[in-house]
Amino acid sequence: MPRFFKRLAEGVFDEEDLMLRTKELGDFLNKAANDYGFERNNVVAIGYSNGANIAGNLLFQDPKALKGAALFHPMVPRRGIDLPDLSGTPVFIGAGINDPICKPGETKELAGMLENAGATVDIYWDNYGHQLTRQEIEKAKNWYVQTFE
Repeated sequence: MPRFFKRLAEGVFDEEDLMLRTKELGDFLNKAANDYGFERNNVVAIGYSNGANIAGNLLFQDPKALKGAALFHPMVPRRGIDLPDLSGTPVFIGAGINDPICKPGETKELAGMLENAGATVDIYWDNYGHQLTRQEIEKAKNWYVQTFE
């Protein structure tokens, strides 16, 4: 299945490739902002599963990369690193109580890491697994409106 970065196994990321692809994503955003004339500091990432993982890692690598992020069913992208200061960075996490891939403990660990770095984290728990639900989308929409509008 196509992904934004390589995996070594289910739930095990190739961290070297993840860091390279995350840098490429940040470079792309910088170039796109310049080419298309949008405010680079107004980018809010929205990602599901693997897309949420690379968006989360963008926060891990560059505190100024995103104005905020809505991450649906993300995992902890990397462990054992110091996160940058994410003070004032809002993050929404949509998660499934019965998610076999991103188990609740993984979600709580990621939220804790982000909060310890200063981010403001809102988690919405749904009773489903690793699927994106309408309820999650509605909660994320409400979070976005309250946070950015």
